[in-house]
Amino acid sequence: MKKNQRSNAATRRAKQQHSATTGVDRFQWSRVGPWLGLAIPAVLLVGVMLLGGGEISEKSGVGATAPDFALPSTAQTTVTLDDALAEGDALLYFSMGVGCDGCFAQIPEIEERLSEMGINLVSVMVQPSEQVDTVARQFGIESPILIDEDLTVSNAYDMLGVYGHSDRPSHSFALVSKDRTIKWVKHYATMFVPIDDFLSDLATA
Repeated sequence: MKKNQRSNAATRRAKQQHSATTGVDRFQWSRVGPWLGLAIPAVLLVGVMLLGGGEISEKSGVGATAPDFALPSTAQTTVTLDDALAEGDALLYFSMGVGCDGCFAQIPEIEERLSEMGINLVSVMVQPSEQVDTVARQFGIESPILIDEDLTVSNAYDMLGVYGHSDRPSHSFALVSKDRTIKWVKHYATMFVPIDDFLSDLATA
């Protein structure tokens, strides 16, 4: 008798668990089901961006004439493309800026080595100058950072919409030669690139 009672109790518990699980499944599906048709294409789109979109974007500006610009800087000056190219090639660095520590750490990581190579690093961020300058000082950055609040220059260099950011650049570079030709473009999914990896990529320019 006791054995039968234990068996019946176990059966009831199993039925209750099944009922609860089925109820949860129905509840979850009722909420998720209508969105599944939208979610799957979105996942596929992200996959395309990560696997193929970056490569296409990186090739899009190479060989073109670099768009001119005149941007205010954190040093309270205005910097033009001619200024950036005054002493040789310029590497324009477009990043997410404030809120991304790696974006600021990238500047001292590569600036000195680029200078030794005769390349002027020109950093561009889209937040207000005061915000950018405050964070830059925390990282010991003394070189001016250009401010592109209205996204005009970022858009002109096709730096928006990379890895899902439509309102700001991600972590992207454009190497402009003295004759204003874009020689190399590179977008990174990570927000910091070690110097050796970066120089290896730059060597393909």
